[in-house]
Amino acid sequence: MKSSFNLRHIEAFRAVMIAGSVVGGAQLLNLTQPGVSRTIGLLELRLGYALFERRGRRLVPTPEAEALHREIEQVYSGIERIAQVAQDIRFQRAGALRVATLPALAQWLVPHAVARLIAPRPHVRVFLQSLPSRQIAEGVATRQFDIGVVELPLARPAIEIEELPPVDYLAVLPAGHALASRKRLSLRDLDGARMILLSQHSYVRYQIDDAFQSAGVAPNVVVETPSSSIACAMVAAGAGITLVSRWTAEPFAGPDIVLRPIKEKLGSRYGLIYPAGHARQPLAVAFAAELRAGLAGGTRIPSVPPLAAAPPRS
Repeated sequence: MKSSFNLRHIEAFRAVMIAGSVVGGAQLLNLTQPGVSRTIGLLELRLGYALFERRGRRLVPTPEAEALHREIEQVYSGIERIAQVAQDIRFQRAGALRVATLPALAQWLVPHAVARLIAPRPHVRVFLQSLPSRQIAEGVATRQFDIGVVELPLARPAIEIEELPPVDYLAVLPAGHALASRKRLSLRDLDGARMILLSQHSYVRYQIDDAFQSAGVAPNVVVETPSSSIACAMVAAGAGITLVSRWTAEPFAGPDIVLRPIKEKLGSRYGLIYPAGHARQPLAVAFAAELRAGLAGGTRIPSVPPLAAAPPRS
């Protein structure tokens, strides 16, 4: 026949085991001593064996009581762990976050935001994926990701969009290029220059082509790529000049590459997207705050010495 006892019996037994006496157990539970004694007696009756023996004024647990107490403590340890996890989730100290970002921001801005997010949250896990904006939108809409960082404009049902501040484009040049000595460039300076541009039929390329046409410039496009990071890598290899957003260009600045502002107004629009119709994941909101803080703080374009002082190319 199955033993029948409840949580009240277990709490009384555990309190007596911890305190070492019925009086101490009653104090732990804020109950009367007779009430705790009756509960222990009822538990022994239902279990079919004694839990304590009286030796003078001492109450000594039986071997059966010791074995039962070990099992009960394991259960309570699990409950305490659940309570701790619940509080960690409440205060964003634990949990998991799924982030998708377009490749242009995967080299610097987004990783720094993730690093700032997890620094004070040692039990938080982040899954970070780099994808094109359209695939990110699909993943967020189907809740494969909690938040996405995309390039705008973007039209997709089942997502909510928060636009981020616009980001200026920079010219990215080899350090040994004739134009590298200038502090600022105009699109007219790039007339006939060997250019590495993003692939056609993208919104960014449409903006760039339109800006060149308005300036009466005919660039010499020698490489096309869908990835702005690859475009910067091609510049580092000495293939030509590219135009990308500040947040893509910044990680590539160094002895082989210089970054120069452009006089004409040219830039990218980025946004954060969330699954529509659902409460936003608290860690996603915290990540968005870190990303916005990074954007607001900005970064300094490393100063580059004049062309004559640039280190020789290997």
